[in-house]
Amino acid sequence: MHVVVFGASGSIGRFLLPRLREAGDAFVAVSRRPRDDASGEWVQGALPDDVPALPAVDAVVCVGPLDHFVAWLEQASLIGTPRIVAMSSMSAESKREAPLTAERALAARLRDAEARLAATCERRGLHWAILRATLIYGDGRDRSLTPLAKRAMRWRVFPLPAGRGLRQPVHAQDLAAAVFAALHMEHAPDRVLEAGGGERLSARQMFARVRAGLPRWTLPLPVPRLALRLAALLSPRVRGAIARLDENLIADNRELERQLGVKPRDFRP
Repeated sequence: MHVVVFGASGSIGRFLLPRLREAGDAFVAVSRRPRDDASGEWVQGALPDDVPALPAVDAVVCVGPLDHFVAWLEQASLIGTPRIVAMSSMSAESKREAPLTAERALAARLRDAEARLAATCERRGLHWAILRATLIYGDGRDRSLTPLAKRAMRWRVFPLPAGRGLRQPVHAQDLAAAVFAALHMEHAPDRVLEAGGGERLSARQMFARVRAGLPRWTLPLPVPRLALRLAALLSPRVRGAIARLDENLIADNRELERQLGVKPRDFRP
């Protein structure tokens, strides 16, 4: 195949490009900064308004910001009818009723982008797939678990907040495998597929698992609910995350496994 990849320098792209290379697929990776890669071709560009003219390709992948990608896709001059595979987030649903306005706006923006992508593909006769991911980890560049782990190693104390809600972290390499499978299946599903990790565990268990995987010892510090409620009152920035500690942030992987044949790994950070 010949594939265009947006967001290739991110966590998922890091695992996707080697997989394309091993399969003998040619790729054009679009990056905001100039890049050199002996096994593929990098071009400089930025979504949505600074993307150079692209050659005829079999598929277009976006593992970057979905709303910017859709804004480009709606007006892009494509040659032929390439397959479209894009990443979204389970935040589209989990943050629909979030206490913070910014989080509700994010959820609405994701759902709008998903709907626009589906409508654009239908209008232009393109087959498509959207993967809604849960919390992504795996290469140390996430903005949730990795910053927590780095602070814990610096302070030698690891907070373990109380939380009954289930979590389902998914490894970036498993998402790359799902994108690859969606590219190479005979017919794209033309639908949104949820993509979570292979294991569901409580929020507290998830944090404890992160602590257990650190390269140096840290003091476990249980954080009671009263302290969490006080933190939410004093710091609006963390109010949404604290409110979701007792909510289930999980995905239904049945269609992912049935249609793409991808079974994500258990959480072993």
